[in-house]
Amino acid sequence: MIINNQPLLQPIKLGDLTLTNRIVMAPLTRSRADNPEHKATALIAEYYRQRATAGLIISEGSQISEMAVGYLNTPGIYSDEQTESWKQVTEAVHGAGGKIFIQLWHVGRMSHPDFHGGKLPVAPSAINPNGFSNTANGRKPSVTPHALSIPEIKQIIADFKNAAANAMKSGFDGVEIHSSNGYLLHQFFAPCSNIRKDDYGGSIPNRVRILFEVLDEMKKVMPENRIGVRLNPSAHDYHGLTITDDTIPTFDYLINKLNDYNLAYLHLSEPFTDVNDIPFAEPNIARHYRKIYKGNLMINKGFTFESGNKIIEENGVDLVAFGVPFIANPDLVKRFEMNLPLAEANKATYYTSGAKGYTDYPGFEA
Repeated sequence: MIINNQPLLQPIKLGDLTLTNRIVMAPLTRSRADNPEHKATALIAEYYRQRATAGLIISEGSQISEMAVGYLNTPGIYSDEQTESWKQVTEAVHGAGGKIFIQLWHVGRMSHPDFHGGKLPVAPSAINPNGFSNTANGRKPSVTPHALSIPEIKQIIADFKNAAANAMKSGFDGVEIHSSNGYLLHQFFAPCSNIRKDDYGGSIPNRVRILFEVLDEMKKVMPENRIGVRLNPSAHDYHGLTITDDTIPTFDYLINKLNDYNLAYLHLSEPFTDVNDIPFAEPNIARHYRKIYKGNLMINKGFTFESGNKIIEENGVDLVAFGVPFIANPDLVKRFEMNLPLAEANKATYYTSGAKGYTDYPGFEA
């Protein structure tokens, strides 16, 4: 039975874009760019084409430079060859009637020298996240990163701008800045990973400065209303980050300042783990930031057909991003529309090569 009146299936405008529904395919690392140039491939194009009924697809994180990489077989968007390779993806999605943003990514200290010819990964400060990296030479412990100089920070900002310009050349409808989940920009926000004493450290405005400088440069090469920002305010014990007494005040300041920009959306994650007993954490991210952010708000993390419809119906958010359900259900929108059961994803093939567990999930057949 078709359930047409559900909130998830209502159209919405993001700036000058109109989405056919409010179901967003969340960015998902899938490690299929298994070629020396880290280019998008025909297989990647087919994967996204299959899922083009989503109101919006946000691509997997794609590195903005060689130094930005930190995971095996992830695609880039910094070279001419990579830029050209993404055209087959955007053409496939658009040909199927979909919209697609690319997520721009720099992992910072979560990388490893194995990805950089022995050079240290970079970060706001020389603080080891005490994690692990899966490299071509096996799983290895993280290292103490190189603390970025101000000229190096300026270069990273320029790299984001270049990646945004390349995304427009590739035919993407927009970009999402990955400033979340303990990666480079998030590392600047957090005092546990940023102990700088210059203009990029110390006070809250200084620690979040880099994001706004990235935005100011990116909007020179693409429409401001085609830019989204992803944040994870209550990430705790994740990639070396911990919540402190100024974590939520930092994000309150940052998100309020984002109101000065005409963004496509703000993409927030609910806590990845239970933070109800963590001092200073905010356990209800959407509810908290709905009161602060004035633009289109997207939420992610563990939502279902029922909870996704409910949070939109209650005006808690404007869009809901679904990750894992899209892996095994390329026709997720149809399954929600008709309230059909969902297939289960095979975790063993999340980060492997080839079509298995990637493009071979069938649509629903009664």
